[in-house]
Amino acid sequence: MGKKTPLYEEHLALGGRMVDFGGWDMPVQYTAGILAEHEAVRKRAGLFDVSHMGEIECTGDRALAFADYLVTNNCQRLNMDQVLYTAMCYPDGGVVDDLLVYRLQDRVLLVVNASNTEKDVAWVTEQKETFGDGVQVRDVSAETAQIALQGPKAQEILQRLTEKNLDEIAFFYAAENVEVAGRTALVSRTGYTGEDGFEIYLRSEDAVHVWREILRTGAPEETLPCGLGARDSLRFEACLPLYGHELDREHNPLEAGLKFFVKLQKPDFIGHAALAKVQEDGGPARRLIGYRVLDRGIARQGYPLLDAAGRTVGITTSGMPSLTLGGSIGLGYVPAALAQPGTSIAVEVRGRAVPAEVVKIPFYRRSGK
Repeated sequence: MGKKTPLYEEHLALGGRMVDFGGWDMPVQYTAGILAEHEAVRKRAGLFDVSHMGEIECTGDRALAFADYLVTNNCQRLNMDQVLYTAMCYPDGGVVDDLLVYRLQDRVLLVVNASNTEKDVAWVTEQKETFGDGVQVRDVSAETAQIALQGPKAQEILQRLTEKNLDEIAFFYAAENVEVAGRTALVSRTGYTGEDGFEIYLRSEDAVHVWREILRTGAPEETLPCGLGARDSLRFEACLPLYGHELDREHNPLEAGLKFFVKLQKPDFIGHAALAKVQEDGGPARRLIGYRVLDRGIARQGYPLLDAAGRTVGITTSGMPSLTLGGSIGLGYVPAALAQPGTSIAVEVRGRAVPAEVVKIPFYRRSGK
């Protein structure tokens, strides 16, 4: 039996097909199916239970400086209530996790991947001992629920449940003590689908009420509950990395295409020396690419990537048919020399070399973004 979020019974009542995900019992889809859920988020709105994500609070006079030491991006430049996407690295540059950093009034909140929560808490706690006094670390995952409402109608729907003017929450910002359906929440606007949307952090005991109210008030827009399948297909089209696929212990953020989120001008952070050496040596030897399959065949994680001579040169990290764009597409690592859009490669599908072409990513970008 896996761990259960506060919304477990809601998922069963809505026909959720449950699977194990990082030790959690989570819905991969509901009765409408992944295609319908994916389309709902692209065109209207979808509601996700992401209560399995981990939340780590850092408090104290040096909490922001500690967060800055932990991650590759620049936390010191955050405005109050601003949110930052970043990587957290080992000393050799490999990725511990990718995460969001929230600079709030009385704390810094780290939001980490569900499958990594235990590892991340241990890592952050260990680094605190090296960093010294002035910061306290607390794992608040068990007492925190998180619901994500995503899609072009998300603001219109959520606005009906709060007196807070949601126009005041800019992209990658948050607001605390927001009343949502009569419950107090932290509301942010980041998204993991390529669409506009909001994350609602609540006390675990408030999750069921708010979940039901969002689905009720979103019924005119045909808002659907969405599972892990749609979450993956949506983030994949937008080329948002998933730990265990595009990011892991063996890959650094520079080769993963996250150079923008690596601030080597910072005086120090864990992994700084290793990542600076990669840049000094001319950049990463391998790079994450997007590709489209040119013949029959579906790319999948783990499928080999081949050069023009048929030699195995890389590996697919994520792959599937694009539910929005059509055709089969993939992400994967290849030598830097093969990373330019327009380069001809192949993907090995069940022992057959299927022609493919490197393309510019992201595959999907919402209009106006």
